[in-house]
Amino acid sequence: MKKTLIGALAASTILSPVAASAQTEIQFWHAFTGRLGELVAAQVDAFNAGQSDYKVVQSHKGNYSETLNAGIAAFRAQEQPHILMVFEVGTATMMSAAGAVRPVYEVMAESGATFDPDAYIGSVKGYYTTTDGDMLSLPFNSSTPVLWVNRDAFEAAGVDPDMDLSTWENVGSALDALKAGGEDCPLVTAWQSWIHLENFSAYHNVPFASKDNGFAGLDTELMLNGPAQVAHLSAMQEWAQDGKFIYTGRRNEGGANFRAGECALFTESSAGYAGIKAEAEFDFEVRPLPYWKAVTDEPQNTIIGGASLWIMAGHEAEEYKGVGEFMSFLSSSDVQAQWHQDTGYLPITAEAGDATRAAGFYDANPGTDIAVIQMTAKEPTANSKGLRLGSFDQIRGIIDEELEAIWAGDKTAQEAMDSAKERGDALLRRFESANR
Repeated sequence: MKKTLIGALAASTILSPVAASAQTEIQFWHAFTGRLGELVAAQVDAFNAGQSDYKVVQSHKGNYSETLNAGIAAFRAQEQPHILMVFEVGTATMMSAAGAVRPVYEVMAESGATFDPDAYIGSVKGYYTTTDGDMLSLPFNSSTPVLWVNRDAFEAAGVDPDMDLSTWENVGSALDALKAGGEDCPLVTAWQSWIHLENFSAYHNVPFASKDNGFAGLDTELMLNGPAQVAHLSAMQEWAQDGKFIYTGRRNEGGANFRAGECALFTESSAGYAGIKAEAEFDFEVRPLPYWKAVTDEPQNTIIGGASLWIMAGHEAEEYKGVGEFMSFLSSSDVQAQWHQDTGYLPITAEAGDATRAAGFYDANPGTDIAVIQMTAKEPTANSKGLRLGSFDQIRGIIDEELEAIWAGDKTAQEAMDSAKERGDALLRRFESANR
């Protein structure tokens, strides 16, 4: 696979000036920097080198929220890109943006590019598909949360790194032992709402919101203040007060602490693999996301994070042909398998996952298939298909504020989640009213 990319890159050096000048340009805006930014650039370069009709120009536009806002502002100014990366919580917003986007299934059909909706794994495809089965955006970087373990930190604290960490009950025991053994940062997390509320709810098969988490209608209400969620956050509050859970920020600030070897356990995206593999100077491994045995005998499935690629309206037919070809390239088995292996993001097609397994990657890198197993071992339920809520980026901001109040001991978990529901529901009612 790497040889294919290298060969394609080498081929780019022999494109004639005449051919280059005739290329149709496709603008692609994304949110990646660092190692992920390098890998996206390599994909774009490989596509550009493999054909002479189109040239994709990739541009970083900030973090997920900033990239979405940049795309909205650009459309209003009639300067929109052809392809916009939008994180999963922006799905409902994009769906309601009448006239601003073109559905992927429609563009792919018109472009004539290779496209088989059934090739994509169901738990990923469902997030970006209508109830009629039409794909609205292309899954690109889909991830799910897992538990990362710093084995060296366990050993330094005198704790068995091979201990069972499949349940939060066992994780609680591990945190006690790590703290007693002198570990200053037993547990850190990234993306606290996504992991400890959104995925927690799906994994324990309890609703995060009514109306099938928003899939069944705009008249949805938050249900994140239920007994299971409150019990989990109450336990985390105790861990925070005892110095066993260290809060570092709303996004992925804790990633730097874990990669530097400062923390023993880390709840983070499976896509943390790229950075952890590149930077960690300690023995690490990945485990399944824990579940509470007191809530369920076995976990359901986690849900995806990351982003999908939306096609913006307002461009010429020839340009959409190029968009279709690029989307088809990104979905191809070899490109997807390499992307999955390099980043830890899920392979969006079953074929890419099968190719990765057949190549021996999972055997050589134990645990890298855990994210795939978590997402595909069970058929998703109404509670675990995903979330489709309007104004969800803003609602996440509210949730983050309330979680910070829990960690600081300013509110009980019940008080904070009741407040998050009340404040979040107000935004949902405004979104509903604006999009009837």
